[in-house]
Amino acid sequence: MAGEGEGADEGGADREYGALRARLRAMEDAAERIGTTLDETVTCRELAGFLFRNLCDAAAVDLAVPVDLAAPVDPAAAGEAGGGRLRRVAAAGPPALLEAHSEAGGPPPTVRALDGGHPIAEWAVLAGGTAVHVVSVPLVARDEVYGALLAVRARGSGFTDHEAATVHFAARLAAVHLGHARRMASTEETALNLQRALVAEPGRPHPNLEIASRYLPVGQRALVGGDWFETVRLHFGRTLLVVGDVMGHGLDAAVDMNAYRSTLRDVASTDLAPHRVLRQLDALVAEDGARRPATCLLVRVDPARRVAMFASAGHLPPALFTSEGAGSLLEVPVGPPLGTGLGGYEAVSRELAPGETLLLFTDGLVERRGEDIDVSLARLAGLRLPPGATVPEVVDAAASGLDARHAEDDVAVLAARIRPRPTPGTSPSRLG
Repeated sequence: MAGEGEGADEGGADREYGALRARLRAMEDAAERIGTTLDETVTCRELAGFLFRNLCDAAAVDLAVPVDLAAPVDPAAAGEAGGGRLRRVAAAGPPALLEAHSEAGGPPPTVRALDGGHPIAEWAVLAGGTAVHVVSVPLVARDEVYGALLAVRARGSGFTDHEAATVHFAARLAAVHLGHARRMASTEETALNLQRALVAEPGRPHPNLEIASRYLPVGQRALVGGDWFETVRLHFGRTLLVVGDVMGHGLDAAVDMNAYRSTLRDVASTDLAPHRVLRQLDALVAEDGARRPATCLLVRVDPARRVAMFASAGHLPPALFTSEGAGSLLEVPVGPPLGTGLGGYEAVSRELAPGETLLLFTDGLVERRGEDIDVSLARLAGLRLPPGATVPEVVDAAASGLDARHAEDDVAVLAARIRPRPTPGTSPSRLG
């Protein structure tokens, strides 16, 4: 009899050891398959898919969303969740099994504690004559509740302690990744709102110049960069056009971009020629070792003389579109980027014919991975715009013609055209 008892004990130990090994393997698999991106929906789908493939016959993930009293709520798709609502974002397996626990109306769930002391709620109900076992686990990480997980099994005697612990581990793992995703989204939103506030509108040019601009961040989840544009009023009806690009992305680049913009306004207010503005700006920036380098293109437009003066600090050349819609690139001497302290900037002037539109832009508009920059610039110069296009239409045509919304970097575009002078005897109200 003693030998039989010892054999039974050994068999039970073997089964426990096997179950523990299976649990560890499942946890390793979960760590590899859940949270592969910073997308909340993808993480929830990975969680539901992992459980459906390994532990249960159906799984669903509901995320807590804030209550919006102005928005209609579908009772079939949302439930209460402590001051918020649960919205189903991922499911795997037969829908009937996922609704079984809510439709059964049986006894309340039992709550048991796992080996780590974590509570887990479990139902045993009948759905269509079939015994259904349901485990519900909150998605909790760092004391924040992100939603809930349901795991349903329509076979056997329910979830063992090891299986329930694996479900809890997968839910906790997903919650950690959801927390990372939301913190990243919050940081990106802050940075994006900062840059949008900074570049939403350039300064006011003189009325004798028509201006249009566009800023397009790359993607929905990318960190913002240092792209910017500006216009500065100068004496004698002249306006300085500016477009620049601070190297890098994120809040640091946006902060440096704002510093460049403020410093440039101060230097430009002295009414120096564009190349001398760059020279002073470069010297000031070089004194601050923490400031990131930046490229910059300046164009001083003198509408009375119909002359534009250009100077570049490592920036791509501007484009010019005629009143008939033909495009070309202007040759501008290129000096080193700002912040190097090397100086060496030159200026070049060009007359502007009536109806011609200058287009200043950052490299995100034209550059494409694996393509020579000369090919990219030729694509811009090769655009043919409708004759008589307005300045905003020139910006729109350039952005759509180069598919700027799918660019690989942020895009900032600034276009300018000298406003036609009223001819003697012509009423200003009749000017288009």
